[in-house]
Amino acid sequence: MENDMSRIIVETMVRKALKDLQDSPERSTRNLVDMALQFSEGRFQRSFFSTAHTMLENEQSSYYRLIKDIAAHVDNEKILRFGMNIGYNSCTAGARQIRKEEETCGYNIPWTIGIELDSQRMIDNPASYHSVITQGEKLGIYTWMLFAHGRMPECMALMDAHPDDAFILFCEPEDVSLAMIDSASMVAQLMLAVQYTEGCGSVFDGLRDRKLLYSAYRYYTDEDVAEIVNGDFFSSVKQVHPVFSALIAKPGCSEPAKEKVVAYVESVRKEQIFETVAWELGYDNSRIDSIISDEPALTFFNSAGWLYALSDTENENYGNLFNNDLYQILEQAFPKKRRAF
Repeated sequence: MENDMSRIIVETMVRKALKDLQDSPERSTRNLVDMALQFSEGRFQRSFFSTAHTMLENEQSSYYRLIKDIAAHVDNEKILRFGMNIGYNSCTAGARQIRKEEETCGYNIPWTIGIELDSQRMIDNPASYHSVITQGEKLGIYTWMLFAHGRMPECMALMDAHPDDAFILFCEPEDVSLAMIDSASMVAQLMLAVQYTEGCGSVFDGLRDRKLLYSAYRYYTDEDVAEIVNGDFFSSVKQVHPVFSALIAKPGCSEPAKEKVVAYVESVRKEQIFETVAWELGYDNSRIDSIISDEPALTFFNSAGWLYALSDTENENYGNLFNNDLYQILEQAFPKKRRAF
């Protein structure tokens, strides 16, 4: 992928724009978005950059402050590598590949896959995870959301072995040791996502000091909705300077509760209130899926390798990630013209 001539041209322009961000973040950001909009070919790119262009017409946008903060506190090479892998490999070349595959295969292919990593499998059989990622690349999937429970060295080795992919590694504050930060510093195509909990500010300070690209997340249930929609969560989390602040509905969270959270997330993004990008993981990932390919295919595998449905059941009849090829599972789970999860 790195020898793709189109990617080389885009990367050259993005590298220059990142350098210019240091001197004039507002002007450079607008120029970068205008350039991207001019050269956008796919549906997702046009939709994303059109929205970004409209939002950045607001000179008081909190996102200008966010961009300025990222430019000052995140290593440029990490911004470039992660950004190119998710923006070009995944949402441009990968999206084009996904649509091509879908035309012939008759099933929906997700733009990203979430996997809960099993700690023991990471030690005993890491090749099984490498195989899944390689299979995904052949389908056009280059963005992976990995949920880790320890085993940070093995996680870093897994991601480092796939330089064309973008990884978001969801972890707990206790996973973020000095050794883990050292390892993460060596993986340019990584964004860490750390659970935001009480008293975890020093964890984010350590990531910021090392100029790593990071976000924050929290799980929510019906009981947490009031705290989210009154702005308390985002007002608090912005103090640790995450790029994204993601909300993840816990199993059992009601549809009305999710709808309230989604509506609030969309409103604060539109109004550009906070210096962090609000994100509802299930809804926003499905929305991107629906732009890239007409039908969403929200895909998450639990630690045992079973496809996890939003109905809170485990669909073993679709096959197991470690016993079946990825395409076989997607073919069974997400046939075209059938309601997805």
